[in-house]
Amino acid sequence: MTDQSGNAYAAAGVSIEAGDKAVELMKGWVEKARRPEMIGGIGGFAGLFDASALKAYDRPLLASSADGVGTKVAIAQALDRHDTIGFDLVGMLVDDLVVCGAEPLFLTDYIATGRVVPERIAAIVKGIAEACVAAGCALIGGETAEHPGLLGPDEYDLAGSTTGVVEADRLLGPGRVRPGDVVVAMEASGLHSNGYSLVRHVLLEQAGWSLDRHVDELGRTLGEELLEPTRIYAKACLALAAETATHAMSHITGGGLAANLARVMPVELDARIDRTTWTPQPVFDLVRRVGHVPDADLEQTLNCGVGMVALVAPEDADRAVAVLAGHGVRAWAAGEVVGDGSGEVRLTGAHAGW
Repeated sequence: MTDQSGNAYAAAGVSIEAGDKAVELMKGWVEKARRPEMIGGIGGFAGLFDASALKAYDRPLLASSADGVGTKVAIAQALDRHDTIGFDLVGMLVDDLVVCGAEPLFLTDYIATGRVVPERIAAIVKGIAEACVAAGCALIGGETAEHPGLLGPDEYDLAGSTTGVVEADRLLGPGRVRPGDVVVAMEASGLHSNGYSLVRHVLLEQAGWSLDRHVDELGRTLGEELLEPTRIYAKACLALAAETATHAMSHITGGGLAANLARVMPVELDARIDRTTWTPQPVFDLVRRVGHVPDADLEQTLNCGVGMVALVAPEDADRAVAVLAGHGVRAWAAGEVVGDGSGEVRLTGAHAGW
C-alpha cells in the first residue's frame, strides 16, 4: 500500500506550503515595522524586545491591551480587499494603550483563517506593519492559523496585543482630573472599528444596499466608506501629554462618547459636552436616517465623529488643539469638567442638521 501520510494534513485542509509562502511574502512588511530594540526577525517561537531602555525610567509601568476589529472583517472579505483591516487592528490596540500615557513598544498579531491564501495574509500583515510605523511600535511576532471546517475558505478573523511603557509619575487617569478641565475632542476618520453589526444590519440587510453603491452624501461607494481605516492617535496623544497639562484621555470605541469618557472620570466630578461644537461625518447621519436609529442608540454604539478625547487644564486648551493639529489631527474644545458630580458624562445641544 502506498504511504499517504505525507499528504494527510493537506487532505484535512491545512497547507504547510501555503503557510511558508505567506511568511515569505510578509517578511518585507514586518521588516518595515521595526524598532532598534527588536531582536531578530520573524520565524522564531517568540518575539524578542530589548528592555534595557527601561533602565532610564525611575519607575516604568508596563501597559498592555488586546483587541480585534469586530465584524468589520466581513466588509473586507466581501470586497476582497485586505490591506487596510490590519491598520484597524493596530488602531484599536495602540489607541487603547496611549490613553494612560503609555508609549506603544511592540505588538503581536493572530490571524485565524479557513484557508491560507499567502497573498491575502501578506496583505493583512501589510496593513498591520504600516500602522505600526504610524504608531511608532514594532511588530515583533504573530501567528497565522488555518482552521478548515471551523471557518469558510475565504473567512478569517484577526486579533492582537500590544505592550507599552509609561513613567509612573506621568500616568494619566481619573486621579489627575480637575474641575474646569477642558474636554478636547479629536476627530474620527469615520466609523473606526466599532458598531459594524448595527451598520451592516441597517445599510446592507434592512436597506439592501450593495457595497459598490455610490452614495452621494459620502462622495464614494459604501464599501470604500466602510473600509476607511481607524485613525491612529498614538504619536499625537503622546506629544499632547508631553507638551501640555493633559490629565486623562479616552479612546471612543464601543459604548460611544459618554460611556468611554466616564471610564476616566473621578466619581466626584461630571463632564458636560456640547454637541453643537461639531458635525459628525455623513456616514453617521446616513445610518441614523436610513435605519431610523434613535439618537441615543446611535451615540451608545458609534463614535459619532469623535475618536479620542483628552481632559486638559484650561490654560492649555488652545495649545492642545495646536499640538494635535501639528500631528494632523483636527481637534476642538467640546466641553468641560464640572464639580459636585458623580462621574457622569452628559451631552447637550444637537448636531447641526440633526
